Amino acid sequence: MQTYFQHFSTSINKIKLPNKFTFPFYYEPHPLSELAAREVQDYLQTQSDFEHNFGIDTYKKGLVIGKMFGVLVVQNPQNEIGYIMAVSGKLAKKNSHKKFVPPVFDMLTKDSYFLEEETVLNNINLGIEVLESIDEFQTLQALYNLEKKKATKDIQEKKNALKTAKKDRKTRREKAKSELSLEEYAAFEEILGKESLEAKYFLNNVNRYWEHTLKALEEKLSVFTCQITTLKEQRKTKSAALQQYLFEQYQFLNSKKEVKNLIQLFAETSEHNIPAGSGECAAPKLLQYAFLHDLKPIAMAEFWWGQSPNKEIRKHQQFYPACQGKCKPILKHMLAGIEMDINPLLQNPAIGKELETIFEDEDLIVVYKPEEFLSVPGIHIQDSVYTRIKQQVKNISGPIIIHRLDMATSGLLVLAKNKKAHKNIQSQFINKTIKKRYTALLDGIVKGEKGTINLPLRVDLDDRPRQLVCFEHGKPSETNWEVIERNNGKTKIHFYPISGRTHQLRVHASHTLGLNIPIIGDDLYGKKANRLYLHADTLEFIHPTTKEKMLFYKEAGF
Repeated sequence: MQTYFQHFSTSINKIKLPNKFTFPFYYEPHPLSELAAREVQDYLQTQSDFEHNFGIDTYKKGLVIGKMFGVLVVQNPQNEIGYIMAVSGKLAKKNSHKKFVPPVFDMLTKDSYFLEEETVLNNINLGIEVLESIDEFQTLQALYNLEKKKATKDIQEKKNALKTAKKDRKTRREKAKSELSLEEYAAFEEILGKESLEAKYFLNNVNRYWEHTLKALEEKLSVFTCQITTLKEQRKTKSAALQQYLFEQYQFLNSKKEVKNLIQLFAETSEHNIPAGSGECAAPKLLQYAFLHDLKPIAMAEFWWGQSPNKEIRKHQQFYPACQGKCKPILKHMLAGIEMDINPLLQNPAIGKELETIFEDEDLIVVYKPEEFLSVPGIHIQDSVYTRIKQQVKNISGPIIIHRLDMATSGLLVLAKNKKAHKNIQSQFINKTIKKRYTALLDGIVKGEKGTINLPLRVDLDDRPRQLVCFEHGKPSETNWEVIERNNGKTKIHFYPISGRTHQLRVHASHTLGLNIPIIGDDLYGKKANRLYLHADTLEFIHPTTKEKMLFYKEAGF
């Protein structure tokens, strides 16, 4: 039987083992994980075991697909420390590889139920395509669509004429009341009534005509549409059954040898819909192999290899946490009973930090928020600008918070001390009359001196709170920028956000369609550092009561 256990090619005697296993959703790679990752990357650069275009080598042709790889440092039954490696999803259109552990369930094995059913589904799709490509069907479909369009237009025109005639009768009726005798008016009313009935009969006849015309075409089309509908229903039923089958086959172990499948795991979550690709990520593959072969997990890390996707932000060779949507329910089960590093999201980073009051009067308070300090209470941590101000400021009322800064971002915030001030300042934000400026330090040299970034953003449903660039469903976001200085391979920059989307500046800096250089310390879209080097240094607005222009500035501490 093939073993995927790898010994380190260099000595690890001086590297201390971690006391606890890696918390997979937020971590700094352990030195052993970093070493294992470097060895995997060396292999990827020199291997000839498979052909895959990661988008690194310009000479390679075909579709570019970057991949997430994972390493799991393990201890084998002989007490040797080594590692195993995995890739998320398929690689070079295959699941089986010389170096990478196999999937939890391999749907691509020869003569598998999945491939057999996939063939059936492909044949159904082919049958639908054949029927839809027949000349007679296409001609009838085009004629039906044309006649239906005519019918809609004609009926609407007749309805509009009916409304106009009704208004005209009303005008004539009111005029007749003042000009005709009672006997003459009664006769005139009878005439108007006949006109109304005739108009309604005419519209009914028009409706019947088009109903008859379209029904005749529908009957001719039904020769094809009934077959197409039947095939689509078959496809829907078979596809659902195949999906259910796959969900049941993905069965995950934990250290206690307990087994749960995807259906069971996601039934325990608030969202019962199972995301596509669940169970195919590197992390569950690695843990599954370890538990199957009595390998003790020591530390884990995942890194991106290749060109970034169009939507997500993924940097070549950079480490990333496990995804929340697909992996969290699975890893919660797989890591049960294993002592892990503390989840930093449960710790309050604002302990020992204070808010600095920049300005205060009867209506407003402007504060400086340090980095790693929540603007509003979170799910696990209540300490925030909101809670601190509510405790500190007497006679404060209303919503208080007008705008926010990311927890990691430092800078100026204006808060309202009453509802009237809140409504006034909020309207200035809505109307985009408030001026904001941010200073950021980027991890590279920006080309050009200034410009504007327009990218539609939406949340990554599989990995909240990360944001995606999505031209189909994203909301527009706009940022002006200008370079301040370049020094030691870094660029200091000013950002002027026009919109205020979540993580807007961080995505605009890091995405390939933006500046393609992450902000230093951006642990979501770049690399973790001692802090996120993003600071809201300037805030300008009109005072809600005095109507004076208020301008505040707090220099970035970097």
